[in-house]
Amino acid sequence: MTVTTTLHDEVRALAAERDAIILAHNYQRPEVQDVADYVGDSLGLSRQAAATGAGVIVFCGVHFMAETAAILSPDKTVLLPDLGAGCSLAASIDARQLRDWKAQHPGAVVVSYVNTTAEVKAQSDYCCTSGNAQQVIEAIPAEKEILFLPDMYLGLWLERVTGRRLTIWLGECHVHAGIRPADIERWEREAPDAELLVHPECGCASQAMAFAGERTRILSTEKMVDYAKRSPTTRFMVATETGILHRLEKEAPGKRFEPVRDDAVCRYMKVTTLEKVRDALRDMQHRVTVDEETAGRARLAIERMVAIGA
Repeated sequence: MTVTTTLHDEVRALAAERDAIILAHNYQRPEVQDVADYVGDSLGLSRQAAATGAGVIVFCGVHFMAETAAILSPDKTVLLPDLGAGCSLAASIDARQLRDWKAQHPGAVVVSYVNTTAEVKAQSDYCCTSGNAQQVIEAIPAEKEILFLPDMYLGLWLERVTGRRLTIWLGECHVHAGIRPADIERWEREAPDAELLVHPECGCASQAMAFAGERTRILSTEKMVDYAKRSPTTRFMVATETGILHRLEKEAPGKRFEPVRDDAVCRYMKVTTLEKVRDALRDMQHRVTVDEETAGRARLAIERMVAIGA
């Protein structure tokens, strides 16, 4: 029996003992994904957090995701295996900056990507994920100005697919921003038999739309998995954080998945290890909470996110 297998069994036993559900984002390490009760994108994980009957939620993701779970399930204990699991995109705007921005655009509707702090969500009208961002934008009356934050690449993609003019905050994810148009050109040249799966946060997303024929799909991570399982294609190039490859390979066996960039790795997602998941459950440590006032103001925007879209 390997060390990983032993740890896996220990984690599962502790989860049963603690009445805990383990949620893991698609970008987590393979062994962390394998021990989880549910693996998914931010929207799917939020829905699981809202619906679970478990008393404890172990959130294998980053800090804003655990905050979202704590807001949706205030009666639950939410644990984050490593408090150092931050997010460069969430750090690109704070509550003061959003207040100042809103003051410059009175009457605008604020749509915050889920990759934001609880304080930012509390000042937002809607939250969204890449999985339902288009539906959220389309649900807002056409005459309303929309402030979209913080990811500029997702915002630019939304303008293209919805036809709406957005006022966009100039933030970015350090991983997705590093996937550039040159990577798309290399895919075109070197992998003519492969389909390209692109996350809309990528710096190459707008260019990829120019190739939006049968070989290109711009999708959230969850929709990448769904599409890959259904597609007759057997080779895919994947433009997002490399953690998704493990799930793709598990759920679409016999198909070949390759990263557009080998270095598209989120250092924050990867701080969570199986040992840290075990320690969080064993010691009930690193609880994430949100004060009642902030949580109350953020909850409506998050509940709208959970309710809208597929």
